[in-house]
Amino acid sequence: MRLLITGGAGYVGSHTAKTLARAGHQVITYDDLSTGHEWAVRWGPLERGDLRDAPRLYEVFTQYQIDAVLHFAARAYVGESMREPYRYFDNNVGGTICLLRAMHNARVRLLVFSSTCAVYGIPEAIPITETSAPMPCNPYGESKLIIEQMLQWAGICDGLRWVSLRYFNAAGCDPDCETGELHEPETHLIPSLLSSALGDRPCPIYGADYPTPDGTCVRDYIHVTDLAAAHLCALRYLVEGGRADR
Repeated sequence: MRLLITGGAGYVGSHTAKTLARAGHQVITYDDLSTGHEWAVRWGPLERGDLRDAPRLYEVFTQYQIDAVLHFAARAYVGESMREPYRYFDNNVGGTICLLRAMHNARVRLLVFSSTCAVYGIPEAIPITETSAPMPCNPYGESKLIIEQMLQWAGICDGLRWVSLRYFNAAGCDPDCETGELHEPETHLIPSLLSSALGDRPCPIYGADYPTPDGTCVRDYIHVTDLAAAHLCALRYLVEGGRADR
């Protein structure tokens, strides 16, 4: 299949691109490189552009005759979303509207959406399950939930078949060291701890009143290559005729 990966120059997107290419698919990355890296695009062509640039986006769909989309492109920092909520709704929601229009015009009906655990907000019960009620507590999570609602209506009104993956904290890197994680500034815990251990920078740990043995937060993690494999499985599920609410 010819697959468009939006945000494929980013951390999770680049790992997924490698997994898809190894599975025999042709991978085309669409990224504005605002947070992604050109060096991370190694398994197919890079088409640079803003997701909200409708003519550019449709040009790429037409040029490559895209069969399906894996959608990673988004602003993804909770704290930043509290400071700049309109930027998040404009970029995440507005960009997805343009993407769905381009898919409609190109008659592409398969989409795997990279969502987030942030749609759950502060859970009423632990562990969180897929049936837990979404209650976002920041604009980032709200923007992702709005996108999921848009996908649901696109399925009803336009025949879109889609899957949304609400994963928690991705960690690790490609075992072959062909791609990895690089954020500036780095906000993720594990690379920050490694940088601190190497003496590059301190790693502050926030929180002292959680109901845990030392009062700090307990996080759930998934290895990024396992997460990439999950996106491939979701794509196969759609190709075989499946559909899902999330």
